[in-house]
Amino acid sequence: MHGDPKDMMKRSSLDRRTFLSLSANAAALSLTCPASLAAQSLPTNELTALTLHEAAARIRSRAVSPVELTKACLARIERYDTKINAFITVSTELALAQARAAEQEIGRGRWRGPLHGIPLALKDNIDTAGIRTTAASDVFRDRVPAEDAEVVRRLRQAGSVILGKLNMWEFAGSPESAWGPVRNPWELEYESGGSSSGSAAALAAEFCFGTLGTDTGGSIRFPAHCCGVVGLKPTYGLVSNGGVIPLKESEDHVGPLARCVLYAALLLQVIAGYDPNWAGSANVQIPDYVTALRENRKSFGLGIPRAGCFEMLDPEVAQLVGAALETMNTIGTIRSETVVVPRYLDIDGPLAVEILSYHAPLFEKAAERYHPFLRNGLASGLKHCISGVEYVDALHALQDTRRRAAEIFPAGVDLLILPTWKHLPMTVAERQKSWPPEEFAQELWNTQPFNVLGLPALSLPCGYTKSGLPVGVQIVGRPFAEAQVLAFAQAYEQATQWHSRKPKV
Repeated sequence: MHGDPKDMMKRSSLDRRTFLSLSANAAALSLTCPASLAAQSLPTNELTALTLHEAAARIRSRAVSPVELTKACLARIERYDTKINAFITVSTELALAQARAAEQEIGRGRWRGPLHGIPLALKDNIDTAGIRTTAASDVFRDRVPAEDAEVVRRLRQAGSVILGKLNMWEFAGSPESAWGPVRNPWELEYESGGSSSGSAAALAAEFCFGTLGTDTGGSIRFPAHCCGVVGLKPTYGLVSNGGVIPLKESEDHVGPLARCVLYAALLLQVIAGYDPNWAGSANVQIPDYVTALRENRKSFGLGIPRAGCFEMLDPEVAQLVGAALETMNTIGTIRSETVVVPRYLDIDGPLAVEILSYHAPLFEKAAERYHPFLRNGLASGLKHCISGVEYVDALHALQDTRRRAAEIFPAGVDLLILPTWKHLPMTVAERQKSWPPEEFAQELWNTQPFNVLGLPALSLPCGYTKSGLPVGVQIVGRPFAEAQVLAFAQAYEQATQWHSRKPKV
């Protein structure tokens, strides 16, 4: 565990739209909060077991202080993360300073909303001013950004407490980390997915109340599947990539991971929105996602992409996703089982040159500091770069494909339902052998197309194997239809309660 320099970010006030949205979310939380909650108390070592909902209500009522909650998270990290390895950097002093500031603000009657004083953690490719940000690579071992990523700035405005930076696959590109692998809290021999491995594991282990990850081919949804949490890849452009170390910027997405759908919606509410400093940002109206959970309960039309997406499934994945579809058909209506989801390899492949573009100057200076998997891949790629014409053609094809993304939805179909991942988690040792990417690419079949399309895609738990490992089911919506995706996901979640299970860390 590591400390860090003082926070260099200058706090700025909430804009009016964000403040009103957070206030509405706060009202929604208080309406469903038990009246006796403020009078209840928990031992410090049980505070991390609270839901985000309960923690926010206790903070607002001053039954629990942000400092108490933060200390409880830090204590749990110190006690258990030696087994899981979810964190690269724990920013103890800064987190406590932020918690004290939140406590003082709330004491003065300035409650910013349901994330005020709530301990969160961030994938280590998301820049944090004054806190080391390494992308899990020895190349960036001592890198300390001067500015926050846009999503971090928004979380700070909401009053969140940043506990530290989470372990991941190196540069989100290969299953190595300079800090070692992240282990699955459900079974320590197994992987926690990638590349946002620490983001999902930290949630499952109750080290924090929410995390952010990034997703270029499934890197939020795959860890959610492995660790039994909710992971949402938003529509491309809804959440800013500004200040995020890229893998492939045309397909990179920043999104929330949470213990249930409501908390994913709360996180999305804060981080979504137009960023004039990032070229890919979409200037669209942001709905109140929490209100949508309550109001958006129409009969959804469901599409099941059987061809390709349901082939070659692990038998237990097939069984659990099949049971999920039966439940979902009582919430929505299955209207088509012949949806086709193309692979888009002709677009995705050439865009890989973006990886080489970012790493070429770093690789020239410090090739030996990359782990072998990524080093070998970059060395090979740099010898076989495509032409500028091929790249521009691929970029134009990507833009055209996204303009027509809704065409994959047949008439009457609002959402697509499919397995998040075709297989169960591997052991850590097996994952080390599953490279090079040609073999791993088969695993991306159900996730990668939605990065090319830029569509919102959410994974949530749909059951557990005989050995106790989680399995995820994926819900995909039309462009900027996060409200529909979240509403249907919560309806399924409430009908099943799979999200309420906890691993024995």
